Amino acid sequence: QVQLVESGGGSVEAGGSLRLSCAASGDTYAMAWFRGAPGKERLGVAATFPGTGSTLYADAVQGRFTISQDNAKNTAYLQMNSLKLEDTAMYYCAASVRPISEDWWRVPDIYNYWGQGTQVTVSS
Repeated sequence: QVQLVESGGGSVEAGGSLRLSCAASGDTYAMAWFRGAPGKERLGVAATFPGTGSTLYADAVQGRFTISQDNAKNTAYLQMNSLKLEDTAMYYCAASVRPISEDWWRVPDIYNYWGQGTQVTVSS
């Protein structure tokens, strides 16, 4: 079992930045960030596949967000710049301990483990 703990959420003004962290208790093959409002589907934000060096992004955040992973620390990060009101959501960390195809990164069901989420609120 792998436990995921997110941190770094908070309230910021539009145009500001935040960095989210997701610490995993064990090794992972891939890690990703999803977001959603309460009662809504979780949408893929970004994913990282360290084994291949691939990073993937939703169109809505490409150019503003950067995902990275420190394998030695089993920690993924999401650097969020130029934040918009529309970025307000609960952000969830997800991980797969088994190899998965990059083609499926947006599908929540492929990830074995999920964190509890960290709230990001962007205000004007």
